[in-house]
Amino acid sequence: MATASTTTRPAGTAPETTKHPLSHRLSERGIDWSLLLLLPAVLALAALFVYPFVYGVSISFEPRSGGPFQNYVDFFSDPYQFSSVLRTIQLALPVAVFSVAFAAPIAYQARRNFRGRQAITLIMMLPLTFGSILIAQGMSRAFAPFGWVNLALKALGLPAGNFIYNYWGTFIAGVITTVPFSFLMMMGFFGGIDRSLENAAATLGASRTARFWQIILPLALPGVLTAFMLALVEAFAIFPSAILVGQPDNQTHVLTIPIYQAAAQQSDYTAASAIAIVLTLIELVVLGVMTLVRALLYKGPAVGGKG
Repeated sequence: MATASTTTRPAGTAPETTKHPLSHRLSERGIDWSLLLLLPAVLALAALFVYPFVYGVSISFEPRSGGPFQNYVDFFSDPYQFSSVLRTIQLALPVAVFSVAFAAPIAYQARRNFRGRQAITLIMMLPLTFGSILIAQGMSRAFAPFGWVNLALKALGLPAGNFIYNYWGTFIAGVITTVPFSFLMMMGFFGGIDRSLENAAATLGASRTARFWQIILPLALPGVLTAFMLALVEAFAIFPSAILVGQPDNQTHVLTIPIYQAAAQQSDYTAASAIAIVLTLIELVVLGVMTLVRALLYKGPAVGGKG
């Protein structure tokens, strides 16, 4: 019978330390060493976003004349410039709501494999390949008084519409460019729902309508809200269509236009930075409210609470 040998350490001698690789020492502290792979992305983010943002904030407090807040005072004290805040919200919110409402049913159906699914997906994604400028230029011809849209309306006995060089031209262009993003995101959320839940509800006698409202929609609603937030950010930054098919001096005088005018036409980059900061703050407030609503709707039960 073999006996295990033991090694005695003299009293007062420090225990031997075993050298472990860096990955082992990090894992002992609860750190995944593979997170170091994110370092290039973090550096790129800092170089392309964080530094320009900090620089823009700093120069916004360095106006050509007056105190450090003069750019903000000039913007908020000018009724015409300040009206761009309201016009931006009046355009961005309806565009985001309509884009999500339009893309959601199609994304829900596209979660299944059916004949023509690839063609529908391609059509929904096609505006991404065009770009906002090409879409606006195409709209100026398609929706012109003698464009094919009004000619089709006349052929159907309907009155011709005025869809360009006003609010509705920018609204349509915004929806066209925003729908693909909403569709992609919601298709992923709808497709990620476990089909066995729906099948189990069907075996218990739940109708298709009941399965949608009681199972599919509650599970997909976080994705719908996230898609709405993305569409809202996209709509806030609308610019080419506001000029090409909108009315930039009145109905579609959104915040991006005074930013362009200050930077490109007046070469006043400090004023342009100040207006850009105002736009950013408005977006952050709206996104913060939406994030809070999303958290309240899907707040999990407290640990240890009564079930």
